[in-house]
Amino acid sequence: MTIAQLCLLVACVLPVLCAGLAKSKGFGKRRRDGGFDNHAPREWLALLQGWQARANAAQANSWEALPVFIAGLFVAHQHQAAQATVDALAAGFIAARLAFIGLYLADQAWLRSVVWVAGLAACVALFFVR
Repeated sequence: MTIAQLCLLVACVLPVLCAGLAKSKGFGKRRRDGGFDNHAPREWLALLQGWQARANAAQANSWEALPVFIAGLFVAHQHQAAQATVDALAAGFIAARLAFIGLYLADQAWLRSVVWVAGLAACVALFFVR
């Protein structure tokens, strides 16, 4: 497994981890006591506030970022790009995503946006590596 492939696996798991963070407020509680409601999960998540609400937003953004990353890796593979370059860009994307999630949870909006652009730049670069 290449580093890029490992990064792809991590990118696929990140939204799930964000969802777990968002839902953590309801862990160990009964639904009637405010615990997570798996019968109406979107409605329950929409009522979250604070860092849990931001974790849910980070989950959504992580799902949104995933297709561009996958497409970039696919195109880089089709171009038979240098694996070291692809690995470095993939690792950069994951680093940016981890920073993005941390900054989202910490409510650092401006810096979060800067890091988001860095992650997008890594994805776009994957389309042009040879």
